Amino acid sequence: MQKEVIVVSALWCPSCLLLKKELKKLHEEYDLNFKTLDYDLDEDEVKKYSVGDKLPVIICDDKRLIGEKTYDEIVNFLKECNLIRKKDY
Repeated sequence: MQKEVIVVSALWCPSCLLLKKELKKLHEEYDLNFKTLDYDLDEDEVKKYSVGDKLPVIICDDKRLIGEKTYDEIVNFLKECNLIRKKDY
């Protein structure tokens, strides 16, 4: 079973809006499962992850990537989590 990547973002967060574009690209290029939580709408579940107030946050196991990141930074983080594998075409 593949690990799940948790993404915590908010509608009011400019960095989170930029992340959506990067996540779409990641989904197209790699076989990944994302569970997206809204900081405000999913407040109870977000609390379980002790996210804090800096967004966006990408969580994999006990590792976190916090704040606005480039596509390559996100890819490197997911490689560290052993989550990246190319889709079969």
